[in-house]
Amino acid sequence: MSRIVIVGGHGKVALLLAPLLVQRGDDVVSLIRDPAQAEDVEATGATPLVVSVEDASQQELAAAFAGADAVVWSAGAGGKGGPERTTAVDRDAAIRSMEAARAASVPRYVMVSFAGSHGEDPVPAEHPLRTYAMAKLAADRHLVASDLDWTIVGPGLLTLDEPTGRIGLGREGDAAQAPTSRANVAAVIAAVLAEPASIGKVIPFRDGETPIAEAIAEVPAEFADLDS
Repeated sequence: MSRIVIVGGHGKVALLLAPLLVQRGDDVVSLIRDPAQAEDVEATGATPLVVSVEDASQQELAAAFAGADAVVWSAGAGGKGGPERTTAVDRDAAIRSMEAARAASVPRYVMVSFAGSHGEDPVPAEHPLRTYAMAKLAADRHLVASDLDWTIVGPGLLTLDEPTGRIGLGREGDAAQAPTSRANVAAVIAAVLAEPASIGKVIPFRDGETPIAEAIAEVPAEFADLDS
């Protein structure tokens, strides 16, 4: 059994991930911003903990992470509050959480990013998600440079489709716009937490034909080069 802390515990992916982890015997703590979200989290079998990652200090986050074997970052501003809040949550708070994990001696860290998070211009300058994309890329680069046992999962365009348990790897084409079931994302996160070979890997993916366990065992090392 592992103790896993999910940051952004009331998000759609997190609410699908928590029961997968609980069902296999993990102790799951889900950080939430609003106490009113606690009932939804409890229904998954996870333990809710009210901590606003946007406002919490590194020390407060480290206290929330104490005793954990892994942290999963599944939080985001969600476009609310404009560019300033997007940067505050998707870059600054994410980086703060990484440093908090290190301070709390949590070895494992899984980041939920997006398939296009690489290169100098992940989206065009005029794109409405430019601030988000640059914030995520900055956070991903900080994680890659850290000494945590990290994995970055990068889904394409998120959908509410039913899980298939099968994905396709790759950055080719407009990977960030390729349909990707949130349920498949949750399954990928659960799988990488149980697969040491996924440490140090960036996994851009979409719904596809390869069983998840097989796909994450064959991730090309070059995907971890976020400059290309």
